[in-house]
Amino acid sequence: MKPSVIILLVFTLLMPWMLLAQGNSASREARFHSKALEYYHASAYDEALKELNKVFKANPGYIESWLLAGDIHSIRGNRAEAIRCYKRAIEIDEMFFPPALYILANLQFAMEMYAESVVNYQKFLSSADVRPSEEEKAEKNVELATFRITSMSNPVSFEPENLGNEVNTEGYEFVNYISADGAQLYLTRRRPKSQRKDEDFYVALNNNGKWMNVTELGPPVNTPLDEGAMCLSPDGQFLFYAACNRPDGYGSCDLYVAVKKGDSWGEPQNLGPSVNTSFWESQPSFSPDGKTLYFVSNRPGGWGSSDIWITKLSDDGKWSLPENAGSVINTPDAERGPFIHPDGTTLYFSSKGHTGMGEGDIFLSRRSAFGEWSKPENLGYPVNTNADEVTLVVDLKGEYAYISSAMEGGFGLTDIYRFKLPASAAPLAVTYLKGIVTDSITGKYLGADFVLAEAQTSEEIVKSRSDAASGSFLVCIPAGKQYLLSVTKPGYLFYSESFQLTGEADILKPHIRNIKLRPVKLDEITVLENIYFETDSARLLPESKAGLEVLFDFLRRNPSVSIEIGGHTDNTGSVSHNATLSHNRAKSVYMYLIDRGISADRLTYKGYGAEQPVASNETAEGKAANRRTEFRITGGAK
Repeated sequence: MKPSVIILLVFTLLMPWMLLAQGNSASREARFHSKALEYYHASAYDEALKELNKVFKANPGYIESWLLAGDIHSIRGNRAEAIRCYKRAIEIDEMFFPPALYILANLQFAMEMYAESVVNYQKFLSSADVRPSEEEKAEKNVELATFRITSMSNPVSFEPENLGNEVNTEGYEFVNYISADGAQLYLTRRRPKSQRKDEDFYVALNNNGKWMNVTELGPPVNTPLDEGAMCLSPDGQFLFYAACNRPDGYGSCDLYVAVKKGDSWGEPQNLGPSVNTSFWESQPSFSPDGKTLYFVSNRPGGWGSSDIWITKLSDDGKWSLPENAGSVINTPDAERGPFIHPDGTTLYFSSKGHTGMGEGDIFLSRRSAFGEWSKPENLGYPVNTNADEVTLVVDLKGEYAYISSAMEGGFGLTDIYRFKLPASAAPLAVTYLKGIVTDSITGKYLGADFVLAEAQTSEEIVKSRSDAASGSFLVCIPAGKQYLLSVTKPGYLFYSESFQLTGEADILKPHIRNIKLRPVKLDEITVLENIYFETDSARLLPESKAGLEVLFDFLRRNPSVSIEIGGHTDNTGSVSHNATLSHNRAKSVYMYLIDRGISADRLTYKGYGAEQPVASNETAEGKAANRRTEFRITGGAK
């Protein structure tokens, strides 16, 4: 904390006591003290201290002079000597001037003498006539000091490792993002003042655990102007960043996005007036769901000087009006540097308002299934110190965190370090799924839309698109759940698959799904995944929604296509019973689509009973495969 903030000058408050003392004493020490006051008024502090030393030789118990000496040392920033003087005055008479306890406690707090500061704050708070503003500040600092005493007595593991001179230079390096596969590290580099001052983005490659081969990201994202505070979408297709004072900007700094096109980036686009304002927007972080963007703004309507806000990308490509992350996250002071982990649940951010170790600390909060944020947790000491910690980036596995720091022993003004994240601060276990989408006939790479939903709840986890030039996609998802993956592209039959993802993330062993989309052709048949009915009934179960919505979306995207919905059973039961059951189940799917707005002219349905098995009915697995719902293209194919 700055001395100008924590130090209340004794002279202003003590003037009535000093005048009274001078009026009642013509002693030698009083004359020395009076002369010291004259020098004090003239800001001649050296001369004032010389006079005060004369007082102390004549009368070591002259309390007014000890207080004035403490005031002078405080003004000059000599905290240690100011503490000595105030302590001496209080030892002489603790209640002569109670505000001296407050001033002494402030100085001790600033010097990280937390235990001593708590004692003196509490003595001050127990005195009479405490000003409300001082009472509030004292109580707040007692809370902070108590927290810091506990934190420093129980440090978390913290062994920062400098990324080396391949990454760090004599200037400033700021960490921005680690790719999901751990292969790339994105950073912002700012040259020292003796060179060009612009900020640009760079990429470092992971070579057997060592970051090297740093290259500039280049145009069109990097320009002769400043770029900063960058993040990528987990699939690597979208790059968000802040740029200031641009011709197409709405405020001092705006948010921009560039879309990947093969091996290069497209022309950056301003996110527009729904996100950017005439105020300051910066520090974006994109959620793994492919549609939620966190960022920081000082716009009106928040809780403090800068808050974390959230906007969502709609199906039509427009950004929603941002919503404040709320008072659990944001405080009357500044919140900055949000980083939403690829688990989609754990948010790391910097705060000056939550109880911490210094100017700004790193915290984490976890979002519940109901969208509520948990009480922020401080990452602990010495991850957080009395310095200003702003940014923390965590890798996919939650094993390493990356920070930018000016700690001693670095290569430049600010270096990038990594350290093993304490277990208490680790995100949820996450794995990732990657693959390539191609045309099943020509092998051509396809830019296709894909949605990953949780099979049981139909909750959409990720919505994104494969790269049109390479056909590649990558999604980050929590492990240990059953998922439904659907891939769609107009003119093609959709791909749908239900599967279980287990195990921890392993960048050497990703989950691979290479998908071949079949062009829409007459009589092509596709099995619908995750369509469930009550036992021996045509009533659809709620967990069928995800699979049904995939079919609905296909018909919506291909308005000329007509289909027949076919129901099939195993050979359990009579022929007539199976025919009726399969007919009614096909009709249930038909009615779902009608209710969703698909024209009946495009739909037919039929029950095939057990007539068309796709597997042996001699095993439980075979029977399960035969109990299926599928559709056949009956019209509209090219």
